[in-house]
Amino acid sequence: MPVLALVLVTAVWGVTFVQVKDAVALYPLFAFLALRFAIASLALLPPAWPRLRSLGTRGTLQAAGLGLLLAAGYALQTAGLQRTTVSGTGFITGMYVVLTPLIALVLFRARIPWSAWGGVAVATVGLAMLSGIHAGSLLGDMLVLAGSAVYSLQIVLLERYAPLYEPLALTFVEMAAALVGFAIVAAAAGQFDRAPTGWTVWGALVVTGVFASALAYLVQSWAQRRTTATQTALIFTLEPVFTGIFGFSLAGDRLGAVGWGGCAVILAGIALAEPTAATVLARLVRRPARS
Repeated sequence: MPVLALVLVTAVWGVTFVQVKDAVALYPLFAFLALRFAIASLALLPPAWPRLRSLGTRGTLQAAGLGLLLAAGYALQTAGLQRTTVSGTGFITGMYVVLTPLIALVLFRARIPWSAWGGVAVATVGLAMLSGIHAGSLLGDMLVLAGSAVYSLQIVLLERYAPLYEPLALTFVEMAAALVGFAIVAAAAGQFDRAPTGWTVWGALVVTGVFASALAYLVQSWAQRRTTATQTALIFTLEPVFTGIFGFSLAGDRLGAVGWGGCAVILAGIALAEPTAATVLARLVRRPARS
């Protein structure tokens, strides 16, 4: 059940890349992200309110720290998305499956097999190929890669915190902290000078606020009480696959042979770093349907 829930989360994130790219072309980036997390916070507030006391001061601070990491990750990723392709953004973001165990090694001295180091090398070659295509930009790709590293840190820390706290309370504070961070930056940049208009922007705000933020991170908080950081990052490798599909079908991305080759090399690096990926996916395929 946690695996299936996380797979659905990656599908939602994959399709919203297209919506976000279109929306931030019409509305300022940080104002969009502030409103996105405002909607997420409002969606979670009623059920989370009675549970907030369970966090205590320590839990509240830890949840707020996770929220600020999310804010930094989204800011870097969305800024990169403005400068590169939907498909490229999705595949580079998928490198957190390689970065997550490396960060766990640095912070908590987790044992990392040699296959992970090989995966880093292979995925880096793929990134270079993907960055070199005409459709994207080196700056955009590097911003997305930095966002991927921040997401990896959030996954590693959430593995530590999720078993300790009630998921609704933890996720609400995450969303609220991200909202505060983005609101401060947007206000300082003068991006609240006009209200969002049109279905392109409002549709993206509602979908990303409710489904890709509030529900998605609630599911992640719940699932990481039952899975490890590496397993979570492994399942999230499906996100670039969904992003590539939706980028091709909805946004008209045409990466060319070198670009798609770079995507394939990145996925090869991910598979090398986490050879159990095939086992996880095979279990999903073989699982019998409920009658």
